[in-house]
Amino acid sequence: MTIDSAALVAILGMAIVTYLTRIAGIMLAGRLALSGRAKAAFDAIPPAVLIAVIAPSALATGWPETLAALITAAAATRLPLLATIAVGVAAVVALRALMG
Repeated sequence: MTIDSAALVAILGMAIVTYLTRIAGIMLAGRLALSGRAKAAFDAIPPAVLIAVIAPSALATGWPETLAALITAAAATRLPLLATIAVGVAAVVALRALMG
């Protein structure tokens, strides 16, 4: 097996750029003085990213997963995180067993 030097340089370059953008975000976020709507928008970023990651797999894999995602979202409005995760896992297991 040979290692292509161009591919290795490209991979290392992408890793460095990814790392730097993440570190820059953390360093800049600490220096921002946000209030009002800007703070609300900034606080909405983590849940928006989470939904962007979860929604495609919940909607593209089948009905059991879609229904389990809806059940989990409903549970998340009332339950703590660990209980919500347990409800989500139980829902997807039960729905997969029922719906095949």
